[in-house]
Amino acid sequence: MRKFVLGSLLCLLLYPCFAATERAAVKSASAVLPAKSVPDSQKLEKDLQSLSWKQFRSVIEAIPPIRAEVNKYGPLGWQYVQQHYRTYPWKRSIDRLSGGQKIELARLIENARKPN
Repeated sequence: MRKFVLGSLLCLLLYPCFAATERAAVKSASAVLPAKSVPDSQKLEKDLQSLSWKQFRSVIEAIPPIRAEVNKYGPLGWQYVQQHYRTYPWKRSIDRLSGGQKIELARLIENARKPN
């Protein structure tokens, strides 16, 4: 019983040391890797509006929250978007995206612009 108590006490004393070491390792690893900056919503909107319809639709269909926004109106929603996508204010929809989704949107726009 005495060994168990001493072993438990030793574990309780050493645990903060391991936790501090792990935190330091995570901080140094994140400092080494450059974080991707989240693109500006307004710039993403302008880039999105500058695409051709085919490129625009492929990008929108790859981003689930924006695709769902258009799909909720059915085929008429897509017809409306096709007629107004260059002037429609997409910034509000882009603002609702998470940082990772915005980075993905920027990547998709960039890939859509590249010649095949």
